[in-house]
Amino acid sequence: MKYLVVLCDGMADTPNPALDGKTPMMLAKKPLMDGLAQKAEVGMCRTVADGLKPGSDVANLSVMGYDPLVCYTGRSPLEAASIGIDLKDTDVTLRCNIVTLSDEEKYEDKTMVDYCAGDISSAEAAEIIKTVEENLGNEIYRFFAGVSYRHCLVVDNGTTDLGEMTPPHDISGRVIGEYLSKSPNAAPLIDLMKRSYDLLKDHPVNLARRAKGLNEANSIWLWGEGTRPAVENFKQKNGVTGCVVSAVDLLKGIGKCAGMEVPEVAGATGYLDTDFEAKTDAGIDSFKRGTDLVYLHFEAPDECGHRGEVQNKVRAIEEIDRRVLGRILPYLENCGDDYRILIMPDHPTPLEIKTHSRTPVPFLLFDSRTAKTGVDCFTEENAAATGLFVEHGPDVMQMLLEKK
Repeated sequence: MKYLVVLCDGMADTPNPALDGKTPMMLAKKPLMDGLAQKAEVGMCRTVADGLKPGSDVANLSVMGYDPLVCYTGRSPLEAASIGIDLKDTDVTLRCNIVTLSDEEKYEDKTMVDYCAGDISSAEAAEIIKTVEENLGNEIYRFFAGVSYRHCLVVDNGTTDLGEMTPPHDISGRVIGEYLSKSPNAAPLIDLMKRSYDLLKDHPVNLARRAKGLNEANSIWLWGEGTRPAVENFKQKNGVTGCVVSAVDLLKGIGKCAGMEVPEVAGATGYLDTDFEAKTDAGIDSFKRGTDLVYLHFEAPDECGHRGEVQNKVRAIEEIDRRVLGRILPYLENCGDDYRILIMPDHPTPLEIKTHSRTPVPFLLFDSRTAKTGVDCFTEENAAATGLFVEHGPDVMQMLLEKK
C-alpha cells in the first residue's frame, strides 16, 4: 500500500465578492481533484484545537498525526531543525522574517508594507542575514539564514515568556506600534528589530532593489518563539516510513524531527513560481525507493491568501491539480500497488482577512480499492454537507493509514 498526502496550504477560504461570492476552491478548474472527490470519503476536519493559534506548524502537525497539545514547543524550533541548527535544551529560537517597513522616523509609526520583502531571493536574503549576524549577533544572539524571507534567531538561555510576538503576515498594511510586544522580556528583541532598520535601510542589497523598484528588506521581525522540538519518530509511531517534500523550513523541520526523508528540491520556492513537477518527482522517486507515505506540501495557496491575490489563489489550486495530480496519479495507477490519497488544506487563509483562521477544513480520502459515494466537486460547502466531521485533527492520519 502506498499513501499520498497532498497538502494544499491555506487552500480553504470564504465566499469572496471578487469571485462572485464563490471561494477559490469553488471557482478553480480542478478536474482531477474533483474526480477523486466523486469516489472518496469527503468531510471536514478540525486541525487547530481550542487554545492553539491557527498556524501552519500546529495544523500540519495535526494532519501528520501528531497532537500539538502534546508535542508542540513552538514554530521556530521546527524551522531550526530544517536549517540544521543543533539546539541546546536552554536555547530559545524565533522566526526571523525580513520585511518591508515604511519610512516614518519613529519605528513604532512604521507600517508593515510587505511581510516577505517582495518575496526576496534566498541569495539576497543570505547577504542581509550575514550583515545582521555580523552587527547584531553575539554570544547570546545568533542569526541563521533560511529560505527567501524566512530565517532564524537562536537565543542562548532565552525565555518563551515574551508576551504577544505578532506574526508579520497578520498585520499587512497596519501600523506596527500596537503589535510590538510590551513584555519586559521582549524588550531586547524589539530593540534588535529597531536596530536592524538603521542597519539595513541602505544595505547594498536594498540599494539595488530600490533601483529596480522592488520592496526592500529593511527590517527583521521576530516571532514564533519556542524550544527544542519533541516530535515522535514517524515510523515508530505509525509503522510506515515517510517522506516530506516542501519548499519551506517549517515542514522540512517537522519531517526531520520525525525521522522522515526530506529531499532538497531545486526550484522549490513556496510560491506560484515553485517547480511543481520537480517536487512531485521527488515524491515519486521516494515511492520508487520503497517509502510508504509521501507528504507533498504546497505553500502557494497560503502565500496568495496572505497577499490578497484573488486570481492567483485560484490559479495555485489549478496548478496543483494539473501539474501535481496530473503527474503523480498516472504513476500510482500503474505502479502495481494499492494506494490511498488524502487531499486537504492545513487551515484556511481567507483572502478577505489575509491571515489564517481556525475554521475546520475540507478533506477527501480516496482508496484505489473501493469507490465511495463522494461529492461532485471538492469544495468547503460540499465537504460540510456530507456530515462527516473529524473533531480531533490527528485522527485524519489514522484514517488514512486505516488505523481508525
